[in-house]
Amino acid sequence: MRTREGGLVDDEAVVIARVRAGEPEAYAELVRAYTAVALRAAVACGAGPEAEDVVQQAFFKAYQALGRFEEGAAFRPWLLRIVVNETRNTVRSAGRQRAVAGREADLLGGEPRIPESADPAVAAEERERSRRLFDALDGLSEDHRRVVIHRYLLELDEGETAEALGWPRGTVKSRLSRALKKLGRVLEGGEGRG
Repeated sequence: MRTREGGLVDDEAVVIARVRAGEPEAYAELVRAYTAVALRAAVACGAGPEAEDVVQQAFFKAYQALGRFEEGAAFRPWLLRIVVNETRNTVRSAGRQRAVAGREADLLGGEPRIPESADPAVAAEERERSRRLFDALDGLSEDHRRVVIHRYLLELDEGETAEALGWPRGTVKSRLSRALKKLGRVLEGGEGRG
C-alpha cells in the first residue's frame, strides 16, 4: 500500500502481524508511512507546538494497543483517531493560561516573511484567504470542524473519516454537508462566527 505522503507499506496487515509476532522494529515502517499525516492531524486539531509530542505519544499508544487492533481494518484511520484524542487531551490539559500565552507569542511574532521573488500582493491575498478559512473553521462546532479537517485537510475518504471519528457514514455525510453549508455562508460574509 502506497501512502499519500510517499511512504511505502508493502502490506499493512503483514507488517502488523510481524509486530504482533514479536518483531517491534517492523512498527517503524508504519511510523515512517504515517508520521506526516499524523502531524497534519495534530496541527489541524490544535496541538500547535505540541504536535510532535502528540504524534509520538499517539504512535506509542497505538503500539501498545496493537493487540486490540481489528484484523483487516485500515491502520491510518485508527491511528488518526488516536492522534485526535491525544490532541484533545493535550489541549485540555494545557489549560487556559498557556493558551493565552501562546496567542500573545503569536501576536508578538510578527508577520511571516515573504520570499523576495513572491508578489507581495498575491502573498497578502493568500494569507488573508487562509486566515478567513481558519477563522471560519474555528467558528464551527467541534463535530463540524473535525469532519471538515478529516475529509479535506487530512484527505481521508468518507469511510476512513467515519472510522477515524467513530461515527456511522451517514453521520459523516450529514455533518459534512451542514459544515460545508455553514462554511460557505461564513466565507461569503452572510453569517458571523458561532
